[in-house]
Amino acid sequence: MKTQYIAFAATLVLLTTQPAFADSDSMQDEMMSSELMMPAMNSSEGRKLFASKGCVVCHSVNGVGGEDASMLDAEFMDIPMNPFEFAARMWRGAPAMIEAQEDELGYQIEFTGEELAAIIAFVHDPDEQAKFSEADIPDALKEMMEHLEEEEEEEEDHD
Repeated sequence: MKTQYIAFAATLVLLTTQPAFADSDSMQDEMMSSELMMPAMNSSEGRKLFASKGCVVCHSVNGVGGEDASMLDAEFMDIPMNPFEFAARMWRGAPAMIEAQEDELGYQIEFTGEELAAIIAFVHDPDEQAKFSEADIPDALKEMMEHLEEEEEEEEDHD
């Protein structure tokens, strides 16, 4: 009975947390084990985390954010979305991203599974991205970004 409940709960989580463009039949077919669960793919929370965690320092959405790394506008994302492929691309770029984070932010960004799921949902959700603006960026990060931009301009002037 417990195994059936876990299987039902895992299926329910998968079916109710996937983006609208995901086909529920294919999701069931891809479910490999009742012992797996997907965290909620909350794009609204992802919008907040994209800014507060510091992703916005290097990446941009809707032209808001840094230019040192790839734009993460939903229009450039693969549909249907495979969150594991997105995480795998992050993993492949981890050494460079960690170095940039330490240079730009002074620390390495850390995510929980739920936070990463939310950010992945955000970068694949054009409706939520349309709400993203500079107002989402915490003041301390805005100031840091402005300071970094000024430093880059000074370096360009000296070259």
